Amino acid sequence: MAKQQSFQDKVTKAAAQSGKKCPKCGAIRMPILYVKSEPSKHGSVRFSNRRIQVCKCNEKEVYA
Repeated sequence: MAKQQSFQDKVTKAAAQSGKKCPKCGAIRMPILYVKSEPSKHGSVRFSNRRIQVCKCNEKEVYA
């Protein structure tokens, strides 16, 4: 049988989310893997991977 969770337990769990807060908007930054396709010198396609931090203020720039 599952343990019953009180409202206080839910609030403390939500307040303890991991990650850093954005100084501009105050939302928690979520790390994602940004994959970009680029042409190589020999004419084939190459993929570059970068880890970036996404929050509410830069979300539209990343996902557009």
